[in-house]
Amino acid sequence: MFLLDVLLALAWVALTGEFTLGNLIIGLVLGYVMLWLMQRTLGPLHYFQLTRRLPAFVLFFVWELILANLQVAYAVLSPRQTLRPGIVAVPLDARTDSEITLLANLITLTPGTLSLDISTDRRVLYVHTMHLEDADGFRRNIKEGFERRLLEVFR
Repeated sequence: MFLLDVLLALAWVALTGEFTLGNLIIGLVLGYVMLWLMQRTLGPLHYFQLTRRLPAFVLFFVWELILANLQVAYAVLSPRQTLRPGIVAVPLDARTDSEITLLANLITLTPGTLSLDISTDRRVLYVHTMHLEDADGFRRNIKEGFERRLLEVFR
């Protein structure tokens, strides 16, 4: 549906004859509204759920990224070494290659954590962390934070 929205926006730009960024954005908004109105004919579309959930997911990830950067900076600058590295097995609800890959990459992009491996049956992701206080709590944060929100966007 996003591709259809882009095509409608390009049609709008071509019809108006103004090839500007502002006019393209207006075309995207008008295309979005047209597709939303056509939902009754086409049935419920995942595209509209995605456009609501994706910004919330991005904000969540940016917030987690900021917190992780602050934790790593504190650990590096702290005179006392408070590091407690560990490897945690996180059971996965994600099943497709794209869901698992994106989850592993998001975890790796977050400072202080690194996705190491996935089990052969693709049901467990092994994650290294610099600050392991509680393995169950860490596992819960991954499952209820990254994975749950990621699956809400994908499904």
